[in-house]
Amino acid sequence: MKEFLVELTTTVPKGTDPAEVDRRRAAEAARAKELSSEGHLVRLWRPVGELRSIGVWRAEDETDLRERVLGTLPLWPWMTAVVTAVQPHPNDPGDPGAADRTV
Repeated sequence: MKEFLVELTTTVPKGTDPAEVDRRRAAEAARAKELSSEGHLVRLWRPVGELRSIGVWRAEDETDLRERVLGTLPLWPWMTAVVTAVQPHPNDPGDPGAADRTV
């Protein structure tokens, strides 16, 4: 699987019932756990003081990521996504095999 750096911003439509927002957020947490156990969601962060997330995700390609992975998130209809395909850097201190690869 390929890795992607994904920035997700959620904008709840005005007038949405707060109970619907709570329901979707709870479902979102459950789906994130499932995607993590399936190997699709690797890491997820929230910038301090912001209502967006930045994460490392895995999928076969960007289409698969958007349709079969991110598209299954309950909040997806309210999200915008910036997707960047990434690959290991030869100087990555967290990747023991990185030094054996070329740039």
